Amino acid sequence: MKIRYLFFLLVVCTCSIKLIAQEYTTYHDQRATHFKTMPASKGKIIFCGNSITDGGEWQELFNDLNIVNRGISGDISQGVIDRIDEMTAMHPSKFFLLIGINDLARGTSANTIAENIQKIITQFSYKSPETKIYIQSVLPVNAQFNKFNTHVNKTDSIIKLNNSLKRICAQGVATYVDLFSKFIDSHNRMDPSLTNDGLHLTGKGYMLWKTILFPLLYDLSTKPSLLPAPQISQWVGTAFSLFEKISISADDLLKTQLPLLTNLLKEINIRYTEDQNSSTHSIRLHYKKMNGSYLAEEAYEIKTDSSEVSLYAESAAGVFYALQTLRQLMRDGAYIPGCYIKDKPAFALRGLMHDVGRNFQRIPQLKMQIDLMSRYKMNIFHFHLTEDIAWRLQSKLYPQLTADSNMLRNPGEYYTIEEVKDLIQYCKDRFITLIPEIDMPGHSAAFKRAMGVDMQSAQGLIYCKNIITEVCKELDLPYIHIGGDEVKITNKDFLPEIASLVKSLGKKVIAWDPGGVLPKGTVLQMWNGQTLTKPGMPALDSRHLYVNHHDPIDAVVSVFNHMICDVSKGDSEKLGAIACVWPDRRVSKEEDILTMNPVFPEMLTLAERSWKGGGWKNYLSDIDKPGMERYQAFTEFETRLLDHKQLYFSSLPFPYVKQSGIHWKLIGPFNNQGDLTKIFAPETHTTPDIQSLSTGTSVYGGTVFLRHFWAPMIGSHLSNPKENTTYYAFTKIFSAYEQNIGLWISFYNISRSNNTATPDSGKWDNRESKIWLNNKEIPAPVWSKPGRKNKSMESPLIDEGYEYRKPTMVQLQKGWNTVLLKLPVSSFKSTDWQSPVKWMFSCMPVVEKKGVMVFPDGIFIDPSGTNQ
Repeated sequence: MKIRYLFFLLVVCTCSIKLIAQEYTTYHDQRATHFKTMPASKGKIIFCGNSITDGGEWQELFNDLNIVNRGISGDISQGVIDRIDEMTAMHPSKFFLLIGINDLARGTSANTIAENIQKIITQFSYKSPETKIYIQSVLPVNAQFNKFNTHVNKTDSIIKLNNSLKRICAQGVATYVDLFSKFIDSHNRMDPSLTNDGLHLTGKGYMLWKTILFPLLYDLSTKPSLLPAPQISQWVGTAFSLFEKISISADDLLKTQLPLLTNLLKEINIRYTEDQNSSTHSIRLHYKKMNGSYLAEEAYEIKTDSSEVSLYAESAAGVFYALQTLRQLMRDGAYIPGCYIKDKPAFALRGLMHDVGRNFQRIPQLKMQIDLMSRYKMNIFHFHLTEDIAWRLQSKLYPQLTADSNMLRNPGEYYTIEEVKDLIQYCKDRFITLIPEIDMPGHSAAFKRAMGVDMQSAQGLIYCKNIITEVCKELDLPYIHIGGDEVKITNKDFLPEIASLVKSLGKKVIAWDPGGVLPKGTVLQMWNGQTLTKPGMPALDSRHLYVNHHDPIDAVVSVFNHMICDVSKGDSEKLGAIACVWPDRRVSKEEDILTMNPVFPEMLTLAERSWKGGGWKNYLSDIDKPGMERYQAFTEFETRLLDHKQLYFSSLPFPYVKQSGIHWKLIGPFNNQGDLTKIFAPETHTTPDIQSLSTGTSVYGGTVFLRHFWAPMIGSHLSNPKENTTYYAFTKIFSAYEQNIGLWISFYNISRSNNTATPDSGKWDNRESKIWLNNKEIPAPVWSKPGRKNKSMESPLIDEGYEYRKPTMVQLQKGWNTVLLKLPVSSFKSTDWQSPVKWMFSCMPVVEKKGVMVFPDGIFIDPSGTNQ
């Protein structure tokens, strides 16, 4: 409908255009000819208009070199039409237009101006269909300054014109941006605090304009997306301006925390003073006792209005967490919306683990992640330092532990005691506790190579006790993790004696569960199974929170659904959760740990769940269906997650795109009798019968499990999957125009822990899965290492995962496009535990913006063939 409307409008407008010779100022000609000589850089954001736009230093205002200013002082709507070809040739990503006040001053009617703006929209849409068009309302004016008398008496005409522009944009081709109502006083005049001549804007006016446009420029929610979501948040009152001179202060009991606030303001370039008499705007830290409730020391409140931001807390931790929320409220650097927030965590421990024993990570990469953890109120960094592959922690008693000859990967790479001390302090400065793990008596082949004895031997136990004593005395930490998993216990006294030693040295003990027998009071970190631990043994949840096991799109879903420790909020026995990154396979470079695992999407999702609490079940791999509570909750969270990806992760790997709008029909089952190549009715349609292909089972999301590889413990999108079955998945993609996009396509997410063979040449997987777009089969990628059967964990992955290889490029036709996937399976029994049968698929449209994959504009997905 949109396309037909545009074409009709274009014909009408083109036929009715009268070529009228316009006389422009010298300045107009200077600017217009200058623009014509500029490179036609594609994908920019264009600001176009008259002197009000011309006067804006937009690149500096938004700190974005992607913005170009095409405003010309004195310009009129016909002037924009006359130079539209230069702008459409740039094929900008966005086009912001503010024009009309000079037309009104010349006596041009509101109707004529609206017709001209309609022509601009039509021509722009036709010549650059991928551009998002934003028509901004004409700003109000104010006659009290006795300037620009032909302009400032046009309030009634401005209102009439703006109403016409709003109706034009309601057709759906362009977006209407209401500036007028944000800039007026109680008499429909330009707020005099925003102008000094009744027509043009002062700096304060441009800052207000910035905060209105900020979410539109960057495809964000209107209000700041807070993550993790506070327990209570309300948007109330008026906004607090950040560009005024701000005074800062603190109650006596919080004066020592004032540097936390000053550091934040310096980091984001906000001017401040500690002289409270020199500013009408203030940020103050207030001491407030949080009623002694659970985790009260981490609780905080925020109240903002036009003149003050008040932060309330009873401790340094509470102040720090309040400031992380404040950072997100200050996203545009112009205003903080009026709000009231009351917040505290649901769980005491909220963490991320890295296994650096198998693959070493340098300190800068670890610190970068710790910085991000702290911004999302995570407070545990679990440091898995020892493994079969290598021992990574210096021992002054036993330097042979870190000898090159005893490391099977990254020889010579380890952390000195001084480096770990520095990392501990770095964490403490960000209210994060580092938990070192010395895994024993299992995962200890590196120890045995270095020391010549098994840990569980009499001599080995002595060595281990000496190492634990050295670590406890050298490192100022509350916890020591002693491992205890995946090993046959031959010395029943080993773990109890090690645990007792740790306690005697003033540390708390953490160990894995399932694992060995440990004394009461040990914190048990659950890593497998569905049952909680024993009474008197506090629980820390890592069940199905192994980042390296997760398909990136599924990772966000499953962690969002996760009910930590099977309770909605924690207590002294249910402590929290840690997401674990186990890069078992050798990586080519340390950055691959972040590129080939969904570390950051999963980190942020666990930050939400462990702070906010709630959840549904400790593992659910689907997002439910529209109209259901879980689906609605997920889509709301996903919006905030994608806002944060856009704002804070543009230069980091973040393999996630919007999936809540992706709707599939699963058609089947068809009995393939063990023949994976067998053809069934859905793929015989030369022109697919939409009615027959859209009557299957509805499922939603970017990654779909027909049968989860941990079934039946974990459910799937199918309620009763069977062996020797073929299903088809069908959907339709609507594209507003013909365009080339990428597709993330996969039929088997290999995951970093799986020692799995790679597909043969010309195949998507080893199950004969296929995909068609508009009846044309999409060939599988040209694999770097096809048919790799040796399955060596020493062979790094290259392009096996859709999230880190180049997307499959396809061409969408204008209108509806059909997508059909063939999904056969034979036996559910795998050849070994490292090669599970993963009956699944992932399929999502993506485009690259600034090096980051995002869901493309102008795309709608609906298997019924009607745009919902």
